[in-house]
Amino acid sequence: MSAALAFRIARRELRGGLAGFRIFLACLILGVAAIAAVGLVRESIRQGLSDQGAVMLGGDARMQFIYRFATDDEHAFMDRIAMRVSEVVDFRSMAVVGEERGLTQVKAVDDGWPLLGDPGFDPPMPVSEVLAGAEGLPGAAMDAVLVERLGLTPGDEFRLGMQSFRLMTVLTHEPDAAAGGFGLGPRTLVATGALADSGLIGPGTLYDTQYRMILPPGADLDALRTEAMTAFRDTGLRWRDSRRAAPGAENFIDRIGAFLILVGLAGLAVGGVGVSAAVRSYLAGKTATIATPRTLGAEQRLIFMVYLVQIGAMALLGVLAGLIFGTGAVMALAPVLERLLPVPAVFAPWPAPLAEAAFYGLVTALLFTLWPLARTAQVRAAALYRAAVGGAGAAPRPVWWMVSAGLAVLLVGGAAWFSGAPDLAFGTAAGVIGALALLAGAAVLVRLLARALARSRIMRGRPALRLAFAAVGGPGSETTSVMLSLGLGLAVLASVGQIEANLRAAIDRDLPARAPAYFFLDIQNDQLDAFNATLAADPGVERVETAPMLRGILTRINGRPATEVAGDHWVLRGDRGVTYSDTPPEGTTITEGTWWPADYDGPPQISFGAEEAAELGLQLGDSITVNILGRDIEGEITSFRQVDFSTGGLGFVMAMSPAALAGAPHTHIATVYAAPEAEGRILRAIAGDMPNVTAIRVRDAVDQATAVLGAIASAAAWAAGATLLTGLVVLIGTAAAGERERIFEATVLRTLGATRGWVLASFALRSVLMGAAAGGVAILAGAVAGWAVVTFVMETSFAFEPLSAIAIVLGGVVAVLGAGILFALRPLATRPARILRQQD
Repeated sequence: MSAALAFRIARRELRGGLAGFRIFLACLILGVAAIAAVGLVRESIRQGLSDQGAVMLGGDARMQFIYRFATDDEHAFMDRIAMRVSEVVDFRSMAVVGEERGLTQVKAVDDGWPLLGDPGFDPPMPVSEVLAGAEGLPGAAMDAVLVERLGLTPGDEFRLGMQSFRLMTVLTHEPDAAAGGFGLGPRTLVATGALADSGLIGPGTLYDTQYRMILPPGADLDALRTEAMTAFRDTGLRWRDSRRAAPGAENFIDRIGAFLILVGLAGLAVGGVGVSAAVRSYLAGKTATIATPRTLGAEQRLIFMVYLVQIGAMALLGVLAGLIFGTGAVMALAPVLERLLPVPAVFAPWPAPLAEAAFYGLVTALLFTLWPLARTAQVRAAALYRAAVGGAGAAPRPVWWMVSAGLAVLLVGGAAWFSGAPDLAFGTAAGVIGALALLAGAAVLVRLLARALARSRIMRGRPALRLAFAAVGGPGSETTSVMLSLGLGLAVLASVGQIEANLRAAIDRDLPARAPAYFFLDIQNDQLDAFNATLAADPGVERVETAPMLRGILTRINGRPATEVAGDHWVLRGDRGVTYSDTPPEGTTITEGTWWPADYDGPPQISFGAEEAAELGLQLGDSITVNILGRDIEGEITSFRQVDFSTGGLGFVMAMSPAALAGAPHTHIATVYAAPEAEGRILRAIAGDMPNVTAIRVRDAVDQATAVLGAIASAAAWAAGATLLTGLVVLIGTAAAGERERIFEATVLRTLGATRGWVLASFALRSVLMGAAAGGVAILAGAVAGWAVVTFVMETSFAFEPLSAIAIVLGGVVAVLGAGILFALRPLATRPARILRQQD
């Protein structure tokens, strides 16, 4: 009966409209919409990767080898299981036109490419015509970026290695591009047969081969993968199928999506502060309404259920509106997002991310409304009447503390489960809770300090400033609400600003001093002396480092499959560079063990990176097996050494004794440190004399990575902006809720002789004080969060960036000042006589 009665009373009260729930609804709608939008984009990309997996991969499955083509046994296996097979060779090279040179990622294909999907060419033409060429030269298609950089037009001639090609058309779409991974240069498409005399594909040169397969309908991908890996695991085979055509892209999207959703949760926490304030304000206005049934014998449970039903209905309305708003925004922007995203996406109102957003919204609403509801329901009727003239409700019973803690655990646990990144979720939750605690503590300190200053002697003769401090520190002050709502939004924005500024500063500050100008790849053994001589003759060259390089896959540790021993470590995920040397290279620091003797020719010995070895659980004396060019080489780890990849120089996780790699075809890699003005001259000299050698300009690679960083930072900034917008809504609601007090205060002051300008100055000063305090605490919280991410996640040095910090403080001041002045206009315009007559 009590439940039915509660629903009836709640329904009757809600007939009066939603005026008391505007801020409540706005906070929920913004928070849920932001999370729903990010979740929908992430799920749309997942669906696109799933639906287009075979097209992106170039077939139902793919077998990949490094440094070599498939053997007869491997060809026989593919012919047995597949209906059609296409071979693709992928490598980096330099495209040369006269004096112009550009790094390019070359894709050499056979007559069967593409097995799935259609490439795009401008002007359009069949693949066979593109590859056939014209005027005695084999044909090619090239990405528009490289065409423009080299100043080419269709019909022009260019060179790859020692082979000339005719540019037939511009490559506008590559159906299997997303599965190719990270490339340092734009694409060039040629026929594999045309590279026979180029000098680019040979023993020891850096390339990989990919065999895409169309399998019979209903083929068991798990069984085929197991069969392939069992038969060819020790030959360096890497298998991929259409279920995860682009795992790198998928993992990247998942991590970024999880991060943005967690930033959105920070925004929802800000909204929760506004929800709690709105509920308290709403219930405060219902004091007499609540008191009347209590005096007539209504139980606490009935009062609690009445307002729980009302607020629950508003929460459902806010969550539903947020889902609709977030879905509508994504669907409206779908055409733009499809053009911007590097992977396919299928945009639709997917239920899973919408359910996740609804979960976050409802749990957050319940968590932040339970406290004021419990306080209101348990106090006595007499206390409620006293509250109508300024009393306060009692603290909730211990049971509500436990329920609130349970809801908080549910929210954080849900975030960890849905995001798939529990460490990130727990870290974000700790950061938000820490920031809220810091802001709440700072609000108490600000109020105490303001109260003390208002009573101090230094305020004599400064009535406007004294009144401002008194208002900030007095009972019923807006300080706590402003600090929590605006401060958390500014803290998120400040942390994003500090992280981005530090990463960009690290690139700009450290690269010129430490990084080489160029990496040179595929230097043949008989070219090494001439290469060194050419660079030695250039006065702009400061230092040259060279090392022999092969690439191998670490397959076994102490006779067991490496992944069973060490899990999914990055060293085991693909092929790694391997070098050899009689003596430790200059600057090598041996941390444990000893290097082999200079003339050592015994069983293979290996020096391993110390940090990587610790992560893999390796010890001195362990044996590891490395597959190089299809041949297994088992060696004993005899030393560990420091490997610093951050310098941009030569760094190898694995170095072997020279005898272990005797006779293995290989090339050399070089890093060249040179003055900027010498870079063009060096490139022309090397490319002219050694056209097979590939040059990678470090600055170009860094610029590409910086562009990715910029995109991530922009997305994070937009998410932080949504958090800040929610804070501004809460701020406006707080200012609006205090308008009645401002009217009465302005009336009293004007009655005592204060001018409108004096009263406005007092209101403005208190806004500036609260805004500056919120901004200052946000800078501290953002700096701590930025330091933690930069130091422990990005593993680089942190330096406080003052410009963004100043902008944060100014933004806080402007936001609070704007809201304060906006809601001071009506109190200033109200006639004192009318307000005083109402007090009779």
